[in-house]
Amino acid sequence: MKTLFEEIKASIKNNYNQDRSFWRPVLPWGGVFTIKAGRKAVSCTPLYVEIRLKNTCTIDGFLMLLYVILNENENFPRELSLHFGREFVDCFLYLMDTYSFTTVKLLWIWDKMEKQQYKSEVHKASLIIDLFGNEHDNFTKNLENLMSTIQESYCSNWRCPTRIQEDQQRTININPPQEIPHGNLIRLAVDELFCSKIELCEERGCGGLREFSQRVFCHGAPPFVVLNMQHWKSEDLAYVPYYLDLSDHKYLLEGATLFNKEEHHYSAAFQIDGHWMHYDGLRNVNLILLNKPPEFLLLSSLVYIRATEK
Repeated sequence: MKTLFEEIKASIKNNYNQDRSFWRPVLPWGGVFTIKAGRKAVSCTPLYVEIRLKNTCTIDGFLMLLYVILNENENFPRELSLHFGREFVDCFLYLMDTYSFTTVKLLWIWDKMEKQQYKSEVHKASLIIDLFGNEHDNFTKNLENLMSTIQESYCSNWRCPTRIQEDQQRTININPPQEIPHGNLIRLAVDELFCSKIELCEERGCGGLREFSQRVFCHGAPPFVVLNMQHWKSEDLAYVPYYLDLSDHKYLLEGATLFNKEEHHYSAAFQIDGHWMHYDGLRNVNLILLNKPPEFLLLSSLVYIRATEK
C-alpha cells in the first residue's frame, strides 16, 4: 500500500496538464470525529458523542508541510522524534497515510496545544473545538524547543550594569528593515538576527560598544525552520530567497503559508521534487499542482529545510 506522500509524487509524475489536482481531498477544513461508545461505556456529564472541529486552517497548512518535511529526508523523523516524541511522529505519519485527517488534527490539538489556546463548548451532543485565531499561536509556538536560539553580547564598558547579556528566542521572528536598503530584504533581516555585530550599548549613560556573538541554535541545527513573516508588507516581498545560511548551516526553501486577510483564511504552498503545489483545505479540490512557483505576496510564514550535507 502506497503512502499518501507516494501517492502525491505519483500524481505529479503522471500529470498530463488536463487535470492538475490530486485525486482526493487532503486534510479538508474542519472535521468530525465520532465517538464509538460500547455497551459498558459510562456516561459523562456533559454527554457528547462526537467532536466537531472549526476554523482548522490555523493548523492545516503547517500539518501538511510537516508531513512533507518528514518524508523529504529519511533522518528527519528520527531527529524530530527528539523534540516531539517518537510516539507522536509515528502516530502522525500513520494517521496521514491512512487518511485519518480529523484524528491527526486532534492529535496535534491534544498533544501539542494548551487548552487555553482554543475555544471549546458542548452543543447538544457535540463537543465543538474552534481554532479561529493566528497560525503562529496555534502551531509555531508549540514546536517545543525545536527552533530555540541564543545570542550573547558583551559591553566594552566594565561599569555597564548589564555588561553580559543573553537573548534567547523560541521562534524566529524577523522584522522588515527600518530603512529600505538595496538587496534581498529577507536575507538582510535574517543576517541582522543571526550574524555577529557591534553596536552602541543602549544602557542609559553607558556609552560603551556592545559586541554581539553569532546567534546559534540551542539544541543543534533543526531539520526545518519557520520564519514568521506576518509583519511584512507585500511590497517588501518582491524576492524570496531560495536558500539561507543560518548559524553555519544551509537551509533550502520548502514551502510557505499564505494568509488571505479578507477571508481570514490560511493556505499553504510547498514543493516536492522541484514541483510546486498549493494546498487549501477549504476548497473541494484542495491540492493542486502549480505551473510555476507561487507568488509570495500574502505571506504568513516561510519554511526552510536543512540541506543534506554532502
